[in-house]
Amino acid sequence: MPPLREPAPGELRSTPMLAEQPPGGPGIELPTFVYGDRLTGRPDLETTVDGNAELRRGASSIRADRIEYDQPTDLVKARGNVRVNSSGNLYNGPELEIKLDTFEGFFLTPDYRFLQNNGYGSADRADFIDEKRLMATNATFTTCQRGEGPSWMPAWIVRASTIKFDKEADVGEASGGVLRFMNVPILAAPTFTFPLSDKRKSGLLPPTYGVDTVSGATLIVPYYFDIAPNRDATFSPNWMSKRGVDLASEFRYLDLTYKGELRASLLPNDKLRDATRWSYNYLHSGVYTYNAGLPSANAFGIGLNLNRVSDDNYWRDFPRASASLTQRLLASDASVTWGRGFLATTARTLTYQTLQDVNSPITPPYDRLPQLTATYTRINAPLYGVEGLDYSITTDFTRFQSDRLLTRQPNANREFALAQISRPWIRPGGYITPKLMLNATTYQFDAPLVNGARSKSRTVPTFSLDSGLTFERATSYFGRAYTQTLEPRAFYVNTPYRDQSILPNYDSGLNSFNFATLFTENEFVGNDRISDSHMLTTGVTSRLLDPDTGAESLRLGVAQRIRFKDRLVRAPGEVPVSERLSDLLFGASVNLTPAWAIDSTVQYNPKTNLSERSTIGGRFSPTNYRVISAVYRRQRNVSEQYDVGWQWPINDLWGDRGKDLGPGRGLGGGRLYSVGRLNYSVPDKKFVDMILGLEYDGCCWIARVMLERSQLSRVANSTSIKFQLEFVGFSRIGPSPLKTLKANVPRYQYLREQVAAPSRFTNYD
Repeated sequence: MPPLREPAPGELRSTPMLAEQPPGGPGIELPTFVYGDRLTGRPDLETTVDGNAELRRGASSIRADRIEYDQPTDLVKARGNVRVNSSGNLYNGPELEIKLDTFEGFFLTPDYRFLQNNGYGSADRADFIDEKRLMATNATFTTCQRGEGPSWMPAWIVRASTIKFDKEADVGEASGGVLRFMNVPILAAPTFTFPLSDKRKSGLLPPTYGVDTVSGATLIVPYYFDIAPNRDATFSPNWMSKRGVDLASEFRYLDLTYKGELRASLLPNDKLRDATRWSYNYLHSGVYTYNAGLPSANAFGIGLNLNRVSDDNYWRDFPRASASLTQRLLASDASVTWGRGFLATTARTLTYQTLQDVNSPITPPYDRLPQLTATYTRINAPLYGVEGLDYSITTDFTRFQSDRLLTRQPNANREFALAQISRPWIRPGGYITPKLMLNATTYQFDAPLVNGARSKSRTVPTFSLDSGLTFERATSYFGRAYTQTLEPRAFYVNTPYRDQSILPNYDSGLNSFNFATLFTENEFVGNDRISDSHMLTTGVTSRLLDPDTGAESLRLGVAQRIRFKDRLVRAPGEVPVSERLSDLLFGASVNLTPAWAIDSTVQYNPKTNLSERSTIGGRFSPTNYRVISAVYRRQRNVSEQYDVGWQWPINDLWGDRGKDLGPGRGLGGGRLYSVGRLNYSVPDKKFVDMILGLEYDGCCWIARVMLERSQLSRVANSTSIKFQLEFVGFSRIGPSPLKTLKANVPRYQYLREQVAAPSRFTNYD
């Protein structure tokens, strides 16, 4: 056999893949194939096939005992054990008449099964309008797959006088329909629609029931509006027996250059507070490029994150309503950016709504009205004949404004400029990077400082030297081959002392002690404090890497800072730092198997032989829908917490492990899952936050119940219970409690979620 010839450039190549959508369309006439035990007829007029008859055209096939095909009218008549496969959708019955090109015709007493959601049913008659649409008379529909025994009945089923199936829109419409669950009618309406896939559609979402210790019984009945392919909205009225009706809504949009989301709620008359309550959150981001592809290309961006609520008690009464990470500090941030080449500029306003509590007041952060920044950055560029330099200049003007009676310091205009230049030398076995920095800052205050000054300037230079080496060797552990690395690193920084004690503090704070901040020039975050530093940070990291993929299986690291002189610049309330050796920082990450993962960081004080801060976490996830994660966090004399989250099938307790059907399909029917997250505070000797839930997978239906408890203060908490019933392939997933579980349970997986669209060859004949 001669070797296969390589196709010439531009020549069509054959492929072993079958086409999901066969060729066709206006002006394209597809061939028709017929098979059977006996064929009779006249060319270009009619063809009759008797016995094991089969006719195929494009993505459709018809099988029957007898097929008659009239070519001039393109009409097919099939009798006896008729089976039709149209792009993976199946129809069975005794008699069919249909036109092949338009797929217009009828089927007597058929049963049908749809590819997208594996839903099926039967009818007295089905009338095909075209290949994508049909109307079934005296019809049924369910996604409950046939069980054993003659007395089997589906857990839920829709019976209707007519059901219209639109497979292009993936929507079913039942007229005179009744939904029965466990043979009990739970929904009856003159007409209602339901989805035939996970494609979005307008309509009611499943209601969510709950009980809240503060708000009473709750009922949420969401309605979803599919406005356009890139626009949608959800209206979710929330009835609370003790408060009234909260009118909540969400609007989303998405385009090539921008996207956004608006969430708002209005409670016209809160019975418990005797006031109107409201909230909103608006997110928008967009980047617009003009003169694209040219050296003078410009990028223009807009970002919005607006948050506001009606009153100081909103966070306490509706703890999950705010999208802000800090429920009592609601930021409204608006920015406009522009960039061209090496230059980037930003204009920004940032304001805060501070929700005060008389028992726990908060000093409000400073608003920035406005903040203007500009940065010019070059990487690996020449400067005055020197090659390979990295340099940048950043300028910033900010107007800091807040209530002086609460902050106890004046408001100010602050201008600063930061210039830095470095020359990295990078080689396969190591690198060294010297850097020079100059920070110049000027303040103008609206009230005098303690020395009477209304302005102040500060200029601080900095020199740093960062260096590291990388050694590698081939080794093996536990019978597996690895590449082991040894990566020492040394970072030196020298910044002279400048007296900054008289300066107010608008945005600075001490950096956390971790591996990222140990190797930085400034021990403070922000620009109001520049630490005086003469110190050397040393560390070493060793990793085990998969030699084929580079995946990291093990990482061990240790670092310590050596101080050559006292640090005199300090944050408000901080004493000068005089110790020469900092705490030791240890870190470890273990991922030897896909099922196990362990991460830990320990800050150890060698003088007291005590751990100042430690975080140890682990995760065990042997398969889909089985995960347990646990984290222990401790800061000596400050806090100590245990955090545990899980999703696990309870059936495992009696050896019924089911079958992993893959992401979005569960472990099989008849399975009960436990889900939850517990956060326990050791000093308080109580659970700070708690989520406990149960999910039952009944194959074609899923029931959920969730208990949620949130700590609002040292003495107050909120507890709620939520229930939900989902009919798989019929009603869409509601907004709660699934959003809460996904956001709070690490690696939580939906029991039903379409990961990939099914192929028409799944039901190929």
